[in-house]
Amino acid sequence: MHAVFSPEFPRILLLLALFHLVCLASSSDLSTDRAALLALRTAVGGRTLFWNTTFSTPCNWQGVLCENNRVTVLRLPGSSLFGTIPSNTLSNLNSLHTLSLRLNHLYGPLPSDLSRLSRLQNLFLQGNRFSGAVPDVLFSLHSLVRLNLASNNFSGEIPSGFNNLTRLRALFLEDNQFSGVLPNIELPDLLQFNVSFNNVSGSVPKGLEGKPKDAFLGTLLCGNPLDNTCSKNGGETTGASPEGNTNRSGPSDKSGKKKLSGGAIAGIVIGSAVGFTLLLVALFVFCRIRSGQKTKSADLMAIKNQENDSAEEPMVAAENGAMGNGFSVAAAAAAALNANGSVKFEKGMNMASAKKLVFFRNYPRVFDLEELLRASAEVLGKGTSGTSYKAVLEVGTVVAVKRLKDVTIMDKEFKERINEVGAVEHENLVPLRAYYYSREEKLLVYDYMPMGSLSALLHGNKGAGRTPLNWETRSSIALGAARGIKYLHLRGPNFAHGNIKSSNILLTKSCEAQVSDFGLNHLVGTPSSPIQFTGYRAPEVTDTRRVSQKADIYSFGVVILELLTGKAPTNALLNEEGVDLPTWVQSVVRDEWTSEVFDLELLRYQDVEEEMVQLLQLGIDCTTQYPENRPSMSEVVKRIEELRFSNLLNGQEQFDHV
Repeated sequence: MHAVFSPEFPRILLLLALFHLVCLASSSDLSTDRAALLALRTAVGGRTLFWNTTFSTPCNWQGVLCENNRVTVLRLPGSSLFGTIPSNTLSNLNSLHTLSLRLNHLYGPLPSDLSRLSRLQNLFLQGNRFSGAVPDVLFSLHSLVRLNLASNNFSGEIPSGFNNLTRLRALFLEDNQFSGVLPNIELPDLLQFNVSFNNVSGSVPKGLEGKPKDAFLGTLLCGNPLDNTCSKNGGETTGASPEGNTNRSGPSDKSGKKKLSGGAIAGIVIGSAVGFTLLLVALFVFCRIRSGQKTKSADLMAIKNQENDSAEEPMVAAENGAMGNGFSVAAAAAAALNANGSVKFEKGMNMASAKKLVFFRNYPRVFDLEELLRASAEVLGKGTSGTSYKAVLEVGTVVAVKRLKDVTIMDKEFKERINEVGAVEHENLVPLRAYYYSREEKLLVYDYMPMGSLSALLHGNKGAGRTPLNWETRSSIALGAARGIKYLHLRGPNFAHGNIKSSNILLTKSCEAQVSDFGLNHLVGTPSSPIQFTGYRAPEVTDTRRVSQKADIYSFGVVILELLTGKAPTNALLNEEGVDLPTWVQSVVRDEWTSEVFDLELLRYQDVEEEMVQLLQLGIDCTTQYPENRPSMSEVVKRIEELRFSNLLNGQEQFDHV
């Protein structure tokens, strides 16, 4: 008996064989991806790479996403990865379209075989220690849309090869060691660009002239969009060419360059000698005048330039690195009274003879205005409401003095409002001790906080000598600041701080939080130019002179997120998509990557993870878009107290079991 086969049978066998081959190829590709990930883990380790290898597929591993049975996304930010990336690891993940290794401890050059990642669209390597020149291999990744190499140790000249990445929309190169001339990068879709804090020089190339000034901070660049214009030798070509120069006043050589006559050279030499002599005489007279002064003061124009050049900075010298010691408060005040920099008090009199310091409460009056103006001072920082100084008086008393700027209200209203501020007293608020008011000068005198600001503590010293800020200290600071703000809110429904940010949360010697600058938003700014507090402003605020308590709560929520993430609200390292800190945190939590948001310094405290998540949720609740959905400050204090009490209780239970 013969078997009967259908005419379609061979075709069916062929389809089954092809299907089997496709399955084998797919399985093989995923096996290759799995092997590459395991090789990467072996090479660089990391706290989040405790992948469960019992799963045959890596698609269930943390930080790994798959599409069509291939690894397409690898996100390992802040994972304590350490070491160099070897070849044949990342390059074998040739279906990747997103790779994020930011905020780790990776170093050395980039692997030379990255060119195999032909589908890569997003590459985030910021916040590592990669070094050397930017490898040409990057310029073969023609699918790249976002590239972030910021805050590494890349050096050499910035290559013009970036022009090969025609789809690039974001390029971040700041905080590296690049040098030389900035090449002309002309990419039609480039929306975000930053080359700040590098040693590049020359003129800003034409293709980048449309970028904001902030993209070129801390460089030696000149020209548009920067305020400083380029000199003739500064990279710009100005004036006529030698061949086109029609000046016939002197002979020229064969190349067309003019030679100076003997008389012109002699005139230049004589003029220079006379000018140099006059300069020496002027310096001698100036020094004699300066030596006769009793008050110590620095060059006033230098002080003005220092203030004008600095952006908004917290009230702490360690944070901005500008310690202007050796000048007096009188000099700083006089700089505002006379634009040409000479010391000139109102109506030609000493300020102390015309006005007096007004003290609040029972503060001991161990000094007067004249002594304050004679005090040696250091610039602490320039903020939204004015410049702050550390003043050391002759009697040894140390105070903080704030020179208010842009005060437009009249004498009577100023005194009424400042008396309201001076009447506020709470252990978590920096007390206003005294004030001085005149038409030209408004000075506020506070207690000096030796530990500086929360902003400095979080973002200041990042070197090897830095003391990590533990959970207990951070949660204590959050609670202390919340209690201070709660006290302000309980004074009445219309009483708000108006400018809450980490640089306005100062610390005592025992790291107790005290909130400063409350109530000053009513004193400074005009309807056309209100004060700014970038990164902390609630979305509903349009005039910062009129900030509600719910807006205060939003700003405090940003401070909570800053405490937990260790990132400033304007930190470019988290700005992969141009988002602010609350939006970034919410997006990470929404994707169930909650552990990624926490500062690496907090992740060592495994026993308080639940409390950290609770505080994170509170920060998210405070920064919700709609004011009516935000908790009250009383509720905020209660929730922080509960999670801190829970932590202390758990700690006691562990102690009891020892």
